[in-house]
Amino acid sequence: MPDPALSFVIPLYRSAETIGAVVRAIEELKIEGGHEIVLVNDGSPDGTAEVCRALVKQARVPITYVEHARNFGEHNAVLTGWRNARGAHLVNLDDDGQNPPAEAVRLWQHAKKEGLDIVFGHYAVKQHSVWRNFGSWFTNRMTDWALDKPPGFYLSSFRCVSAFVAKQVIGYAGPYPYIDGLLLQVTQRIGSIDVRHEARVAGESTYTLRRLVRLWLSAWINFSVLPLRVATVLGLIIAAVGMAALAGVAWLWWIDQGPATGWGWLMAALLIFSGTQLVLLGLIGEYVGRMFLAVNQRPQSVVRDVRRSGG
Repeated sequence: MPDPALSFVIPLYRSAETIGAVVRAIEELKIEGGHEIVLVNDGSPDGTAEVCRALVKQARVPITYVEHARNFGEHNAVLTGWRNARGAHLVNLDDDGQNPPAEAVRLWQHAKKEGLDIVFGHYAVKQHSVWRNFGSWFTNRMTDWALDKPPGFYLSSFRCVSAFVAKQVIGYAGPYPYIDGLLLQVTQRIGSIDVRHEARVAGESTYTLRRLVRLWLSAWINFSVLPLRVATVLGLIIAAVGMAALAGVAWLWWIDQGPATGWGWLMAALLIFSGTQLVLLGLIGEYVGRMFLAVNQRPQSVVRDVRRSGG
């Protein structure tokens, strides 16, 4: 079959209730040059695998179903999907129906019209919980510092990328990928448009606080040494404060003034300095630990099965 114009890549986790409606909506689209669907089951413990195998058998457009041997994470699943996609452009959307396929087509059309490598969808109104919206806001503010992107530019998982960019990014083999960081290392031809964000049709979000923290660490540590520089500056500031305090204590001792006992001050200073040292050691340890895992070739993903419609 000739390569399609557009590939819809959808990472799946606990998607048995929602993915059928998403696939049917994509199948109904009329796209010049044709389109395909790539489903990546990231170790879902529910009936997602059975639903996807049935969708492959009943496919009205080409569907590729890829199954991970266990759960590796959303960004790992997206990279697996890109490796199995054939389209001239690839668009990512969620498995819960909150990203309307018609809006994905708008991303693709904007990328072609403006000659952009990446187009992000910007949500005017997000249908997420308050804490999830805060997590997304916090991630975008911190990536303003850590990544080479225009300040305030909104990054989202609803994105359209060219096959050229996807091909560059899928060469990354580290166990903790952060796709937006990888994309921004490849190109600066990026843009965004406002898109609709629908409410979930079923189920609950699987993005926990633990997953968001892991995403933050991948964004800051994998693609920037800024945390280490912040740690250095913080250490210098604390050392300067300590030297100033020492000079003050020496002066009070010299003039025979000051409190009769300094136990409370001493314990407070000890706790502050000890806590700061532990935080900095933990930060350095995170860098070293990720280097260790990369050197030992911890797998980014393991594919158990690949099925294609018509085969």
